[in-house]
Amino acid sequence: MPIKSYLAHPHDGKKEELIKALSSLNECEVIPAENKDVLVVVTETETKAAEEILKQKLETISSLKLLAMVSGFNTPIKN
Repeated sequence: MPIKSYLAHPHDGKKEELIKALSSLNECEVIPAENKDVLVVVTETETKAAEEILKQKLETISSLKLLAMVSGFNTPIKN
């Protein structure tokens, strides 16, 4: 189960638009900074294929200026 965290930077004046776009994705949790135009985004997907699909969705968000991964790991499924 891939879990990754990012810092997301919106284009100027597009923070609220970016929050809405990211929040609409089931795999994303969004935490906006209170004093800066930056968002913390945590993603969780079931498979690497689902992670690739999410990556493609993120690349289509027009209000997103920069997405920098902070941490990522894969938790193996336990039987």
